Amino acid sequence: MSLATEPTTADAKQHHLALHEAFLATARARGAPAFVRALRARAAERFLEAGFPTTRDEDWKYTSVAPIAKVPFRLADAAALVVDAARVGPQRLEGAHEIVFVNGAYSPALSSKGAAEPGLLVGRLADAIAKDAGAVEPHLGRHASIDASPFAALNTAFLDDGAFVRIDKGALIERPIHVIFLSTAAGQPVACHPRLLCVAGEKAEAKIVETFAGIDGAATFTNAVAEYVLGPASVVKHTKVQRESEGAFHVSTTHLDLDRSVTYASQSISIGGSLVRNDVNAVCGGEGCEVTLDGLYLARGRQHVDNHTTIDHAKPNCASREVYKGVLDGRSRGVFNGKVYVRPDAQKTDGKQTNKNLLLSEHASIDTKPQLEIFANDVKCTHGATIGQIDEDALFYLRSRGIDRETARGLLIYAFATEITHKVPVEKLRSRLEEWVLRWLPERTAIGEAP
Repeated sequence: MSLATEPTTADAKQHHLALHEAFLATARARGAPAFVRALRARAAERFLEAGFPTTRDEDWKYTSVAPIAKVPFRLADAAALVVDAARVGPQRLEGAHEIVFVNGAYSPALSSKGAAEPGLLVGRLADAIAKDAGAVEPHLGRHASIDASPFAALNTAFLDDGAFVRIDKGALIERPIHVIFLSTAAGQPVACHPRLLCVAGEKAEAKIVETFAGIDGAATFTNAVAEYVLGPASVVKHTKVQRESEGAFHVSTTHLDLDRSVTYASQSISIGGSLVRNDVNAVCGGEGCEVTLDGLYLARGRQHVDNHTTIDHAKPNCASREVYKGVLDGRSRGVFNGKVYVRPDAQKTDGKQTNKNLLLSEHASIDTKPQLEIFANDVKCTHGATIGQIDEDALFYLRSRGIDRETARGLLIYAFATEITHKVPVEKLRSRLEEWVLRWLPERTAIGEAP
């Protein structure tokens, strides 16, 4: 997208601020504590100052948001929030603690929380604020920076409801916690701003899945923010799945605040969407943290998928591992920018970062920028990136075993992609993801998948 088209972002800013005024009119009637009103006001002011980013901004150099700016989105009305439960079925995880939102609004009819487990609360953010604001106020809006991200500011300006997950000290949660955000539209493009706050106590353990899915082909704009505040020695395994419709725009900001000895592992899977931007920011705020960020993005046609990650080693003796893999076909474009930042006092940091990309078409492209910024002298950090096509030697090996060329290509692509999905800790979700990868493959019919 050329810079000449980007002045429309100024008009888009005014349009979304007008939506914000309409939102406030209804939000006032429902009421909100002073700290929520203050968060909204400051965020709206920040978005008014910053507006939408352009490719002149370094963090958005390879991703133009002009396609988002051009669409006259509206807020969802009540009719758009009514969804047939059967259409949610493909997203569900049987036995999970499950809470569902449609265009950012809680749907009690679609939510199914499963059997209760001691030490776990999965519910609406609005209810948590009303019943126990003291458990929410210290964390909500304190981590995902509205100053660093205009989209986080826009989300916070519309702060009203969302998902709240609290895992008490020492609680070992057996069943997955599943938060589903559905996007839909009734004839006109819809914007929504989903929110998630997760607070885990000391030595708590849980598996959390976020699913973003579109249930029709309409143009929707999902602008999501998630804040994870993980207490000392907690263990959280987190999977985010984005498979919205082909006409969807998806922007998400995930911030991780990690105390000492936290073990956090995530997989970010992007399959759908027209323009997708995923920001993940992890702060190792205590000694002995172990952070794993893995990602897989599949794109074809004219899809654009951008992943930005930052791991901030703020304390010593922390380790981080990061592997992001992309498969790009057609005229799609991928972007990866991964930064590992080591502060002066963060001695004994051990960080490794890798980005691997497979281009299936001569028209597909990737812009990759792995970064290390190191201000300590006793560290062990590496980074690297690869971009290539199907390995001809591997293809020859499979063909020499009697496998035809199309099937061999499909097997190699599938193996490349599923290195990430194999790490998903929820077995049912892992199997489903691998099925979706198989369906995505251009060579799916050759390796046993129906067209």
